[in-house]
Amino acid sequence: MKYDPRNSLGFLLHDAQRLLRKHFELRGSEYGLSSAQWRLLVILVKEDGAAQARLAELLEIEPISVSRLIDRMVEGGWVERRQDANDRRVRMVFATEKARDAFEKVRSLASDLYDTALAGLSAEERETLFHALRTVCDNLSDGESACGGTQKGTGTAG
Repeated sequence: MKYDPRNSLGFLLHDAQRLLRKHFELRGSEYGLSSAQWRLLVILVKEDGAAQARLAELLEIEPISVSRLIDRMVEGGWVERRQDANDRRVRMVFATEKARDAFEKVRSLASDLYDTALAGLSAEERETLFHALRTVCDNLSDGESACGGTQKGTGTAG
């Protein structure tokens, strides 16, 4: 049997993510935010603010890139920067009310997209898929926080 790279784990994961991002950006285009900006907003809404350095770490991009991303979002009224109450050298970033309102609407949009992506899979197949992906993350996490917030070896949300 001939090897087909389109059936490899890396290709399938990358292609699925690319297609999810493409469809999400099409559906969420009315807000004018990229998927990177949405990812940043999700973090800020869930953590109620974060230091710029922490955002760079969570988004896995360079601090200068996060700074530019935040600059554009400040201009659009999506986020605001504040001095850390404990350390004046640290700039904290918070979602604005505009971002929180949009987040609720977009969470519904994302849920619909996920339903579309998972159409044709039974509840059992979905759970098997999620379990398999969490296992892949745990296997590759080197003890750090893995996908879905699990810790390697614990299998629990964290």
